[in-house]
Order: sequence, then C-alpha cells, then structure tokens
Amino acid sequence: MLSSSNVMRTGILRTGRIATRNTALLARSATAQIQTTRRNFSSSQRTLCASCATSGGQSCVRHNPNSRASAGNITTSFSANSSLGKTAAYATAATPIIPNEQWAQVLEERGGAVQYKKIPVPTPGSDEVLINVKYSGVCHTDLHAVNGDWPLESKMPLVGGHEGAGIVVARGELVKDVEIGDHVGLKWLHGSCMSCEQCRQSNESLCSEASLSGYTVDGSFQQYAVGKAAHVARIPKDCDLAGVAPILCAGLTVYKALKSSGVRPGQSVVIAGAGGGLGVFAIQYAKAMGLRVTALDGGDEKRKVCTELGADTFVDFKTSTDIVGEIKNATGGLGPDAVLLLAASEKPFQQASQYVKSKGTIVCVGLPANAFVKAPVFDTVVREINIKGSYVGNRQDTAEAIEFYRQGLIKAPYKIVGLSELQKVYDMMIAGNVAGRYVVDTSR
Repeated sequence: MLSSSNVMRTGILRTGRIATRNTALLARSATAQIQTTRRNFSSSQRTLCASCATSGGQSCVRHNPNSRASAGNITTSFSANSSLGKTAAYATAATPIIPNEQWAQVLEERGGAVQYKKIPVPTPGSDEVLINVKYSGVCHTDLHAVNGDWPLESKMPLVGGHEGAGIVVARGELVKDVEIGDHVGLKWLHGSCMSCEQCRQSNESLCSEASLSGYTVDGSFQQYAVGKAAHVARIPKDCDLAGVAPILCAGLTVYKALKSSGVRPGQSVVIAGAGGGLGVFAIQYAKAMGLRVTALDGGDEKRKVCTELGADTFVDFKTSTDIVGEIKNATGGLGPDAVLLLAASEKPFQQASQYVKSKGTIVCVGLPANAFVKAPVFDTVVREINIKGSYVGNRQDTAEAIEFYRQGLIKAPYKIVGLSELQKVYDMMIAGNVAGRYVVDTSR
C-alpha cells in the first residue's frame, strides 16, 4: 500500500508530465494560431460575434485590431528565430489579431503626392516590437522627406511619420522590458548602435549608425509599425494617445532645445515660429519652466493661439516695421536671454544675433532648406553670443517631456483628421495655413 506521501508524490509527477505535454502542444500550435488569426481577420466566412453584428465590427474587441478597447487583451509575442519558427509566439488568454495587410500613406517618388493604399504588415525582428499605431502627429520634417530637399538620402518608397502613439501587439524574442499591451511611441530616432562614443554618452541621435523613422526606415503613417524596443518611448496608460503623439517629436525637440539654451526660471526667451507646430509646444514648456515668453510669428490667428497658450508678448513680423526694436522693448531693452529658432524660413536665422542679449544663447532648431545662420563676428565675440544647434532629445529627455504632458502642463491645440487625409494636411502646411498641430487617426 502506498503511503499518503507517496500517493501525493506520484500525483505530482503525473500532473507535471501532463503539464509538460500540454505546454509542448501549446508551443507547437503557436505558429498555427498566429497564422489562423491573420486569416480570420480577412476571411469573409468567419462567424460574427454579437459586437460585430450590432456595430459592423467597428467596436469589437476580438475582431477589429483598431478597436480602442482591444488594448487590454493583447498577450502575444513574436519570436524571430526560436524553435517554433520565424514568427512563432507564446499565447495565454487571448491573441491579438494581426492582419496580413494594413492601410498606409506611401510616398512612391520624391516630390510626389502620398498614396493611401494597402501594404503588408511588417514582422518585428528579434530586438523590435510591432506597434498598432492609433495616432500620429504630422511634422514639418515629413514635408522635407516628401520633397527630398535635405542633404540626407531617404528610403523610397517611404511610409513617413515619426510621432506615432499606439499599443504593442508583438515583440521579438530578445525583447524583455516591453510588454504586450504597453503603450509606446515611435519617435524620429528609430534606432542607434548603442555602443559608439556618442551612444555611450546618451547622444544617441548623433550616432553615425542612427536610423530615422519616416525617413531612412518606414514610420508611423500606417496602422502597424515596427520600432526598436530600446528606443520606443514609454507612454503612461493614463495619457491620451492622440494628445501625446506630437510630444514624441515636437514636444521633445523644443524641450531639449530649452534645456540646451541654459535659461533659468525668471529669464526670458524669444520663440521664432511660435504659432507653428513646434512653437505651440515651446511656449508651454517655457512657461512651465518659469520663463517669460515673447512669441514671434505672423497673423491674427497665430497671435490668438500664442496668447492663449501663455505668451507674454506677441510680435507680428507681418505688420512690424521694427522687429528688433519691438523684441528689445518686450525684454527690458536688453534683449532675451535665449532665442529658439523654430521657423521654416531663413530670415529669422539672420536676425536673431541683432536682438539677443549679450552673453545670450541662440538655439537653431528649425531646418529650412538650404538656409544659413548669419551673425557679425565682432558682435558675436565682443558680446559673447552663443550660437548652437539642438537636435532631438535622448531617451531621458523623452521621458521628461512626456511627464510634463502627463501632469497636465502641456495642452497644445491639435486637430484630428483621418490618415486618408494626410495629403490635404501637407497642402495646408505648404500654404502656411496651419496653426498648431495636426494628428492623423489611422483607423480612417
């Protein structure tokens, strides 16, 4: 007769063998499960659930990958080179539905119009995640990618966009610190080597091997995008994805520039291009950092926007007969402690040295094509003027910029349109008729 301890031991061993067999069966079927969910998405023969029947599938968590309600049900991860196969996965309670195709805006040739069309959904590599992009901000840099007017070769055909906010639906086998279901952002800096001198000093954007979202690799103007796990921005789940999307480039860029300027609370800053897509964020970050803000831009609409966002003074370059004099008058007669040049035209880059305070700092951020910064050598030396460039921020800058937003300190105006309307947004940007920021919704 077996003792009670032996019976228990035997039961545990038998249960363990059954569990091991079940785990192996789950593993062997994982790839088939992924393939089945992809097929089911496009199959017109699938059985609809109650949500599909009542909403046409638009709000169904199980069958619509773009449903906002699907975030909590994502528990699947790709494994690029595991024994289960190239796109094998582990699964628990539910599996996200990842279609074979998706809607995207594709630039086929430089200088042309973008095409709203279906393209394949990419598969993440071993160190990457697949993001179901919900929203993406539209940046002036995207126009440079379209026009090809920078001295930097871009990918072609190209899916632009680098302010994408969404949900992780798959990850490569080496990814350990990003979970399925996490909210993340796709930034301008897609990836870097992480081992060179610049990367070791947290200057990842200066890495010679850096890849750029929406420029050298496909970006966020698509429903599913791949991002390097080490570089995607972590977005707290209490942040609105549409609102936080522009922070991933516009907010981050101006926040880094303000840090680079060295200004301290109580000092003053002039923001040239204050009513544009970068400027509306720069005003708010500057005010949140305790600075006095003079906004430089043109037109009544931009005056209204800048004033509502907290600018202390507005100088209208369209109507002013003495821009330098007005700026000095607005800053105590001595000029501002710092100037942020965010404009998309060259002239502000030629004027800044005329009104910045002695020992002040001029930070070049905007990238007008073929433009030059101009400053008298004598004044630059004798008045100890600092002129510097500021590129995008690093991963720590990103976390800090997002935290300002999470705390409710950044509420720049933005307008949501469908991804299908991207070309219309570009046309408005070219005409200079955009105040604030546009955000595209990838579901329409």
